[in-house]
Amino acid sequence: MTEPFQLGSVPALSRSDVDRAEELRVDTERLRTRWPKARVVVVDVQGRTPVPYDGERTSPSLAVRDAATFGEEPPDGAVFLGSTDDGDYWAILDVDVAEGETLRLPGRFGAVVEAIVSGGEMWVGLREHGDRIDDAGAGLFTTALALRNWHRRARFCAKCGGESRIAQYGWVSRCSSCQREEYPRTDPAVICLVHDDVGVNGEHVLLARGATWPEGARSVLAGFVEAGESLEACARREILEEVGVDVDNVRYLGSQPWPFPRSIMLGFAARASRDQPLRLADGEIAEAHWYSREEIRAAFARGERRGEPEPGALRLPGNSSIARVMLRAWAQASP
Repeated sequence: MTEPFQLGSVPALSRSDVDRAEELRVDTERLRTRWPKARVVVVDVQGRTPVPYDGERTSPSLAVRDAATFGEEPPDGAVFLGSTDDGDYWAILDVDVAEGETLRLPGRFGAVVEAIVSGGEMWVGLREHGDRIDDAGAGLFTTALALRNWHRRARFCAKCGGESRIAQYGWVSRCSSCQREEYPRTDPAVICLVHDDVGVNGEHVLLARGATWPEGARSVLAGFVEAGESLEACARREILEEVGVDVDNVRYLGSQPWPFPRSIMLGFAARASRDQPLRLADGEIAEAHWYSREEIRAAFARGERRGEPEPGALRLPGNSSIARVMLRAWAQASP
């Protein structure tokens, strides 16, 4: 008997084998004592981090730095990321942009992004390169970028407007006037794969192109959870608002952090009749269509070949996105 499809792999940015070691964030003396042997992830002002590069391919590990090169103790602004059997990991955020050769690489939906090559390293973005990094690196880079983006939005107190200071090595924002504390925010967003109601897993999937996306780009539908709203209700509302389709059988698949700037993507699947007319949200959705399983499989096959996408070709979400994991799992399932 055919079973409802499930995610076939862990989403790229959900992978991590680093202990976040929350108890150490308030143990200043212990962290300072361990600092000289710690390792540091550096992130530049464009949100990139270096990975080893031999001129042809990158290493799956991050190019971390020895903490001692930054001083005898953690410098101001250093962020504690966690610990492994090898020791502690920190992040230094918003370092100067590396200087070197600029390479143009395929990014989201095949659009070109720039990476810097310097000193045997390539500075890469999480969105484009997150799936190529090992489990430890994926967790460290994702956490560092999430904290960096939160710090940029936590400069003033929401209660009194006073200037806030980051404490507990990156994990608390404390108001300098009223001493009110805030903690890193994560905004829940639902991302839902809608397939038709033929059989268990359907024969077609509903994909859309956002108004600002390149031609050929398609993905599943997504939106932020509103106050007082359940996740399932959000999935139904967003799909109705964006493409005018009523869905049922909303079920959970998995999740992935998405620090652009501070989301957690909550993956769901749902069913809908293809007989319903598509009504696109003006200014938000440029196109929406039903695609067969064979069309999606062919798009995956094209994407696995190197080179620029052919004009008009169906472009699927990048490898770092949970949307791609969801689509691949559906494409491999039986109807």
